[in-house]
Amino acid sequence: MTAQSKICLGAIVGVHGIRGEVKVKSFTEIDRNLDKYGILTDKNGKEFEVKVVGHSKELLRVKVKGVDDRNLAETLIGTQLFADRDVLPPLADDEEFYQADLVGLDVRETASGNVAGKVVGIYNFGAGDILEIKVKSSGKLEMIPFNHEYVPTVNIEDGYIIVNAVSMQFEPDDEGEKGAES
Repeated sequence: MTAQSKICLGAIVGVHGIRGEVKVKSFTEIDRNLDKYGILTDKNGKEFEVKVVGHSKELLRVKVKGVDDRNLAETLIGTQLFADRDVLPPLADDEEFYQADLVGLDVRETASGNVAGKVVGIYNFGAGDILEIKVKSSGKLEMIPFNHEYVPTVNIEDGYIIVNAVSMQFEPDDEGEKGAES
């Protein structure tokens, strides 16, 4: 399984009841469509046949074939569910992309166009998407909102994004750290 051939569609984050249902955070455009992509796999290739059976707040309640009790369901917490990229719907235009395509892209500064880092992750903690960037000059990880104000350009084909340099500290703040010790 390569990162390019598999896309994460959801993650098991909890259990529901005593009959083996799990709670899944869905990353699909329409969350209930999680079971429309066929057999899903974990990062090691273990297969899961899933059926969406309802909602539990903002999460899906999902039945995994062969998981019939709470104890077995609890062992699945933290499992990411992947589908083959070729079973996903085609992208409508150049402005659309899968979030997984962002990981590994170069990060360029708006003003200079210089490579300032690399995208290492994308997260959503509830208030919108966040990019995690490894800054080239310091090796530190920075997080910025993934919106047009902070990231005006995404170019998947050429392998980069452009970030508003004002939104990120590309140089380590040694003065601030030294001043805090005084």
